[in-house]
Amino acid sequence: MISVIIGSMTRLRFGTFLAPFHKPGQNPTLALQRDLELIEHLDALGFDEAWIGEHHSAGSEIIASPEIFIAAAAERTKRIKLGTGVISAAYHNPLWVADRMVMLDHLTRGRAMLGVGPGSLPTDSAMIGLNPTDTRELLAENLDIIMRLLRGEVVTATTRTHKLIDAQLQLRPYSDPCFEVAVAAVASPTGPMLAGQHGVGLLSIGATLTKEGFDALAHHWNVVEERAAAYGRPVPPRSSWRLVGLMHVAETREQAYRDVEYGIAHWFNYFQKVAAFPQMDVGTSQEIRGMIDYLVEAGIGVVGTPDDAKEQVRRLWEQSNGGFGAFLLLGHEWANPEATRRSWELVAQYVMPEFQGQAESTLAAAERARQNRDAHAATQISAVEHMTKKYAEEVAAKGPKTADQAG
Repeated sequence: MISVIIGSMTRLRFGTFLAPFHKPGQNPTLALQRDLELIEHLDALGFDEAWIGEHHSAGSEIIASPEIFIAAAAERTKRIKLGTGVISAAYHNPLWVADRMVMLDHLTRGRAMLGVGPGSLPTDSAMIGLNPTDTRELLAENLDIIMRLLRGEVVTATTRTHKLIDAQLQLRPYSDPCFEVAVAAVASPTGPMLAGQHGVGLLSIGATLTKEGFDALAHHWNVVEERAAAYGRPVPPRSSWRLVGLMHVAETREQAYRDVEYGIAHWFNYFQKVAAFPQMDVGTSQEIRGMIDYLVEAGIGVVGTPDDAKEQVRRLWEQSNGGFGAFLLLGHEWANPEATRRSWELVAQYVMPEFQGQAESTLAAAERARQNRDAHAATQISAVEHMTKKYAEEVAAKGPKTADQAG
């Protein structure tokens, strides 16, 4: 029941973390169009958030600017919040990152969110002369500058890639006092440390996918709390903690398995052989059935029914040792577009209500009606008998019509 699962938190948010992952060699224009249509679909289904990635190499994750994508998606949607998931802050001038996000906050009327990270693909950072150690160190420097600018400070600073002289924003955010900010975490403690230091949210991208991710969930938030205390800041609310996980849902497990045979091999191959991102543990199987079994048996993801999806969210909740604010399904094209859309529909129809206080009340109402059905059915029959008898009595009281009355 919802009260047991999430305690005092009354509504778990749901959304997507969309890298995206498209098989190379296909029409990229149509792939991007599918991504936009997916966001429209999620908005119509009542999903809360969509986080859009930034990547520049390796052929599958083809959105280079989450800000541009969000601007396009915002014009197609009504209520879903749209976040950069994430801007690789080490690649950019922090002044322009802050400035563009403030503009996006205005364009979306407060639906924009800023997610930052160091950049996950070494093939991206190598093209601008940075290695993974550089990007993590630059993330810390640049996030500090971004947060100061968003607070309205005038900043003079020099990093290894940029120099700022009396830098300041010419617009204040549309959101009051500012839009949400979150830091990505995969395997290293960098993300939780920065989230605690700056009092911002945490995006645990490796919640189920990394070797350390699931077991480290509670530790992630411990680091946030420790860093917040060290810097004398209030601990961010757990509602600002988002976990990213893998799911494909169908009416039956057999159907779900058949669905993902369409494209799951590309997704596995990307992490096994293309993306230099060893933190993502997807096993070594080269057979499609072995890939699916690995995901399910290791608890990394769900290929199954809405009930399987519910159980995975419960497991993550318990493992987090106190709860989190949102569950984001990692966007993928394991199944064809039709089956993918259906999976999202099933999550919205059957999984989300379980964790948003909407399932329990209707189930309870149905149970009350079931328990009292016989008694209420008897009163219905009694009412019919009563009205039938009453009508008969009225007819009898009037008596038979005379010839004159009939004429």
